[in-house]
Amino acid sequence: MTLAHAYAAQSATTPLAPFTFQRRFLTARDVAIDILYCGVCHSDLHTARSEWGPSVYPCVPGHEIVGRVSEVGTDVSKFKVGDFVGVGCMVDSCQHCQPCAQGLEQYCDNGMTGTYNSQEQVSRANTLGGYSDHIVVSEKFVLRISHHEKALAAVAPLLCAGITTYSPLRYWKVGPGQKVGIVGLGGLGHMGIKIATALGAHVVLFTTSPSKTEDALRLGAKEVVVSENADALAIHSNSFDFILDTVAVAHNLDPLVTLLKMNGTLVLVGIPSSPNPSPGAFGLISKRRSISGSMIGGIAETQEMLDFCAKHNIVSDVEIIKMPQINEAYERMLKSDVKYRFVIDMATVR
Repeated sequence: MTLAHAYAAQSATTPLAPFTFQRRFLTARDVAIDILYCGVCHSDLHTARSEWGPSVYPCVPGHEIVGRVSEVGTDVSKFKVGDFVGVGCMVDSCQHCQPCAQGLEQYCDNGMTGTYNSQEQVSRANTLGGYSDHIVVSEKFVLRISHHEKALAAVAPLLCAGITTYSPLRYWKVGPGQKVGIVGLGGLGHMGIKIATALGAHVVLFTTSPSKTEDALRLGAKEVVVSENADALAIHSNSFDFILDTVAVAHNLDPLVTLLKMNGTLVLVGIPSSPNPSPGAFGLISKRRSISGSMIGGIAETQEMLDFCAKHNIVSDVEIIKMPQINEAYERMLKSDVKYRFVIDMATVR
């Protein structure tokens, strides 16, 4: 076993602080990774503070991991020492149910193993995440990174924010000639704009903040609509093929539903702490519209996303912080005071 240096929450009410623990020995199929950068996701904060159900403590968050391979097991064939790699939101799954067989490990019938605050498949030990100097992961759940080394910090959020937006855009076949709405301009929304634009769609941002107009246009949106302006919304009634809703606070979905054309789909990827109001049935049945949801992507699709982003020179807009700044970053994140993702330089963990 190897000693890991990390930051952890010891309870729902205590700040993250230095913590050491033992990582497991490599098995034949494992890859050991020295973590270079780790993105900071809203999920990290919610889990550290036990806001999405009881968390197991100590809790080491972090599931947007980029690093360099330091050691490989004897049967590893895909990676070698020195490779730049990533680890996203999951590190295992049962690998024998129907979703796993289809490469949809995120929907594992028996519960995928999250990168942190989750039970390992065999040992049932609690997983500890990427706010640490290294990690050991099964080869099957390690991803190859082909972006330039100088972009690695900005690549880290692709492992969550990138795949969370890419997966539904690909599943609903977003592409040229389609009108696509992105609701909310934050960590997820800014990636949604970039990826939907690269897929060839006409992208419209919906935001409650007029001040975000300039940024949205810079990121690739063709139009920006202030969602609290009923007249502005009415102009776009019955015109969208697809809308991706990234908002993580409870809000009324009915105004968004009316923007969809016949057979259009509104997909939710934000997770509010309290439920959204129930949408009215008439807006759905009148045009055979749909409301759906999506959660990250399988390993094969995540690799596809990374390769797509490398090809199109897509990375996240990031602010790099030192590990001791994490508690301040959490408070700023709650105020949306970041454009658009914090990334921790893990060289500063000790």
